[in-house]
Amino acid sequence: MKVCLDACVLYPTVMRDILIGVARAGYFRPVWSARILEEWVRATARFGPVAEMQARGASATLRAAFPAAMTPPHPGIEGRLHLPDPNDLHVLATAIAASADILLTLNARDFPGAYLRGEGVTRRDPDGFLWECWSHAPEEVAEIVATVHAEAGSRDGQVRDLRAFLKRARLPKLGKALAS
Repeated sequence: MKVCLDACVLYPTVMRDILIGVARAGYFRPVWSARILEEWVRATARFGPVAEMQARGASATLRAAFPAAMTPPHPGIEGRLHLPDPNDLHVLATAIAASADILLTLNARDFPGAYLRGEGVTRRDPDGFLWECWSHAPEEVAEIVATVHAEAGSRDGQVRDLRAFLKRARLPKLGKALAS
């Protein structure tokens, strides 16, 4: 299954790392565009030049790890679309051009489900999507989450409760499932 990742699910590090871990494990094929990746990088710039540089490095790593994920722009597709926020047209156009099954976003308001279904794309939120991945492969997803959790702790030296960690990462449903 192909999943178009919106910039808003790439920006939170923990969410991105879990999603990419699940993709590396083969549970979905990610797709994005240069513009989506650049939106993610620019979003980090507000935290300063070091954060932006780290995001640029992470973006380059993703490009290298998933070369088939890069979807070139398709102005013809974007030109026929209508969304509440015209700045999001390129995301849906990327999903359509890549023949993605799912558009993964935190931005439900600007991606009306009925409109997306008419384009052959289903909008999903990352928490529900990852919970579904976990329900099909609990051990594998739990291991990916445990790795991300441990890496986060080693970066900043803090020990965090897993459920609280995932809740802070906007993944409360997954956190509840893994804490059970």
